Order: sequence, then structure tokens, then C-alpha cells
Amino acid sequence: MIVPANRMLFWTAVTVLPFAALGAAVPSAAMLSAAVIGAFLAAAALDALFAGNTVRGVSVDFPETVRLARDREGEVGFLVRSGSARARQLRIGLAFPRQIATPHEHLSAALPPKGEALHFRWPCTPLKRGRYVLDACYLEGVSPLGLWAGRLAVPIRCEVRVYPNLLAERKNLAALFLNRGNFGLHAQRQVGEGREFEKLREYVHGDGFDHIHWKTTAKRGRPVTKVFQIERTQEVYVIIDASRLSGRTSRTAVPGEPREYPETVLERFITAGLIMGTAAERQGDLFGMVTFSDRVHGFLRAKSGRAHYNLCRDALYRLQPQTVTPDFDELCSFLGMRLRRRALLIFLTNLDDPIVAESFERNVELIRRKHLVLVAMLRQPRVQPLFSDPDAQSLDDLYQGLGGHLLWRNLRELEKSLQRRGVRFSLIDSEVLCGRLVSEYVAVKQRQAL
Repeated sequence: MIVPANRMLFWTAVTVLPFAALGAAVPSAAMLSAAVIGAFLAAAALDALFAGNTVRGVSVDFPETVRLARDREGEVGFLVRSGSARARQLRIGLAFPRQIATPHEHLSAALPPKGEALHFRWPCTPLKRGRYVLDACYLEGVSPLGLWAGRLAVPIRCEVRVYPNLLAERKNLAALFLNRGNFGLHAQRQVGEGREFEKLREYVHGDGFDHIHWKTTAKRGRPVTKVFQIERTQEVYVIIDASRLSGRTSRTAVPGEPREYPETVLERFITAGLIMGTAAERQGDLFGMVTFSDRVHGFLRAKSGRAHYNLCRDALYRLQPQTVTPDFDELCSFLGMRLRRRALLIFLTNLDDPIVAESFERNVELIRRKHLVLVAMLRQPRVQPLFSDPDAQSLDDLYQGLGGHLLWRNLRELEKSLQRRGVRFSLIDSEVLCGRLVSEYVAVKQRQAL
């Protein structure tokens, strides 16, 4: 495909239009005008014959997968090879989706001769988490006289994966990720003697009768004591709710900073889940992931290692809110059948709907006796006690505050009801969600509640 270049339009305006007007105004100059216009058209036609060769033989090489982080500047790198024996000028275009912002409409460069490759780096900034596909690369080369531009669409297959941005949360929790002591910056004192059996030894004066291994004592004819150690490898599961209530914005919009793709509750849940995975790995525990809405979407059994963390990240980056009601009946039945070993279950869900809260409260009975259950929910705007908002100025603010107070009271009653069942419920602000979850996890490890 060839299209006229800017130089073609310029010389047409300079040559064809004036001489055509001259031939019409002065009959004696008609032959001269026709000759000049004909010569120009002949040159343009001859130049058009070579315009298609400018992009012929050019090949592009894109990676199969490009991994980027949301709201962080990245780049898409690719190679361009020329099929010509001489250097040529080339323009390259990529059709980025709307969710990926880029400062350039196209890139221009002089391709080296045949046999050499030119490495391009296209800067871009993803605005929304998810999976995007680049299916074509557009090339444009200039003809020898510069009157035409040859264009070619080269089919490609480049998958762009946009992951959650964990940089800010990692900075806030930097002390936790330092390898000093058992729990980050400072070593934490363990409460109790441990619950995991380590070995048997001879009875020592002062050992309790509850620590005596009676079968071994009967075989050996002398007292033998059981020795316990602190559990080092435990299972931690983060259970993420992707139902309809997770599609709400996680915080109020900042004045003067409108976002085309605001951060949702699910986005914060996914970020907190990955941070918990990093924290569990640093503590030597096994980390697993469960995603659900009206059904269980994904289940990754608790493991450790970098490969397992990447698997969890790949399982979460495409997760989007579903317009359905969460089904805790199926979820808790699924967990009861799949999780044989006692584990820490961290639910990231929304229980401000009374029907959803009642369903959760009823079905958590299936798993609470065997597992340790923590529930975290993001605090929505104005969900707080009445008269605690200093910015209330109008009657509408008062009514909104009253609605928030009723919802806050219902959540407080739910918290007390779950507490009687041994389930801890927390209503957490979006900005401190990751820090609170990691702190509660560290407290569980310190108390050996598992």
C-alpha cells in the first residue's frame, strides 16, 4: 500500500496548480504547462513504482510476553531487520489499547543495511491491570524521491501482562522484608514452647506429666519425655472475593486528579494478597490462593518459592469483578474438602450487604473449628459513628452520615457475632490494608495460634 507523502502534496501545489492556471490564462503557454505537468506526473509515477520496495523485506521480532506494572513506566522492546542492502528511513507504529498510555504516536529511525538489526524500546505506562494483545506492527518507508510512502502491516503476537503495582506497599513494609531475625527488622519473642513434635528424650526433673510419652515409657521401663519445637512451616491462604461489591472504588477520588480507571476494591485485595505471599515466604511458611465469586475461580495449593509466587501473580492479574453475588456455601464446602491441614485463612471480602453477611456467618461454621479464620473488609466512605465527620456542613451530609452510621453499627454487630465463633473481623482503611494484614499475620505467628 502506498500513500502520497507531504512532499508530494507540496510539489503538486507548487507545480500542477500554477502551470494549470497559466495554461488556462495564456493559450500560448499551454504546451509548456502541459510539458511541465506531464514531466512531474511521470516522475511521480516512476517514484510510485519503487515506493512499495521501501518496506519490502523488513521484518520485526517481538517478544511473546511483556510484563509491566500498573501506573509504572515500562517499555516494549523489539527488533527490526532490513531486507535491503542499503540503509533506509523507516517509521514504526503500534496500536496500543486505550488502557496503555504512550507518549509517542510513532518512532522513526534509519535502518541499518541487510544483516543488521535495530533494537527499539517503546515507552508506555499501563493504566489498568489485565491482559492485552498487540496483533500488528505498522511500517512506513519513504520512496527514493520522497513523493510517496509505502506502508505495510506486519502481523505479530505480543501479549502484554499488566500486574498490580506493589512498589509503594513494599516501601511501606520495607522493615518486614529485611532478613534480620524471625520477623523482619527486630526478632520477636515467641509465646509458648511450640506445638510441633521434635523428638523424644530421657525424663528430666521438672518435666510435666502431660509431656511424658506413655507408650515409649512402658516399652523402655523408664520415663521418656516428648520435646516440642516452634512450628516453622505453616499454610497461609488468602481468599479473594471477586463478586459485585468488589467493583466499587476503594477510596474517594482526589480533587483535581481524575482517573480514567479508578482503583477498585478488588485491586486492593489483589495487591494485599501478593504482599501477603511475599511476607509468608519470608517467614518460611507456605502460601496459597483462592479466588471466588458465585463459584470458585481458582485454587492454588500452598507452596513456596519464586516459581509459585509467579504462578499466583499470573492467576490474579486477569481477575476482574463479576456482577454476581458471592456463594459462600460452595466456597466453604470446597475449602473443607480440599484443606486437610490446619491453615490460616484470610478472607478479603465485602460483608456490608446483610444477606451476604448472613450467608458468610452461617457457612463459616464449616471451617472455623479446623482452621484459623481472619476476615478483612475495606471501609467505605462515611462508614463510621454518627457525628464523627468534622466536614459535615449540610443536611445532605447529615443524612449520608446517618446511613453510614447504620451500616457501621451492623458491621459492629457482625464483628461481635464472629468473635464469639473465634473468627476475627477487621474493618480496614484502604491505605493501610497491606500493613494491617501483615501485622495480624505476624501476631498469629508470635502467639502460635495455628
